[in-house]
Amino acid sequence: MEIFLHADTWIALLTLTFLEIILGIDNIIFISISAGKLPKNQIKKATRLGLLLALIFRIILLLGVSWLISMKAPFLTFDLSWFRGGITGQSVILILGGIFLLYKSTKEIHHKVEGSSENETNSKSIKGKVAATFNMVIVQIVMIDIVFSFDSVLTAVGMTSGIPGALIIMITAVIISMIIMMIFATPVGNFVNKHPTIQMLALSFLILIGFMLITEGAHLSHIEIFNKPVGAIPKGYLYFAIAFSLGVEALNMKIRKKK
Repeated sequence: MEIFLHADTWIALLTLTFLEIILGIDNIIFISISAGKLPKNQIKKATRLGLLLALIFRIILLLGVSWLISMKAPFLTFDLSWFRGGITGQSVILILGGIFLLYKSTKEIHHKVEGSSENETNSKSIKGKVAATFNMVIVQIVMIDIVFSFDSVLTAVGMTSGIPGALIIMITAVIISMIIMMIFATPVGNFVNKHPTIQMLALSFLILIGFMLITEGAHLSHIEIFNKPVGAIPKGYLYFAIAFSLGVEALNMKIRKKK
């Protein structure tokens, strides 16, 4: 534990913990929306189990970091006149995860928009509660946990590259960030599920994140379309847009409350 006697270690730990929390917000939103379909007595259990599984997946991926890095090598290359690249293991996971997010978020938005009449909404809600069994929700959470864990670990590896004791720092940051997220996950989930406009915003954010994962996967595969490489979308832009939208919605909620 001599590494914790150095200032660089603490700076890296605090920075990485903060980043893991930011990246984990996506996970909390998805878990909250998925668990929100369950009976009230199961929501808290599903949320905590989902975050616990996310912690386990992150630690497993960190322990297998050499395997993770080796997935950068393309296993399938193609070179057409207008479309070329090399598919890697990392890109496949990110692209499939992005497609899953797009599908799931679009389906949820469609379900909420189409439930126009009150009776129809109540009927669909009851059917949804029955259909969305605990096991089905957990399976969905596990699928997206893998994707978000993969993206989170890749970011952590890039940040701590070359720092002594990097693995210990990454595991410590992941554990601390998950404990913090477990504390705030239930209030955040209740708030999201209580306010329809916030829930719609959250689903829209998940669509953006899904698109970002697809472009990042294409970037890792060095895909070129008409001789122009596909670039990764900087996460800072995305999170600024999310923060700005939430800020505007907070003002709208305050105005509606006064009225």
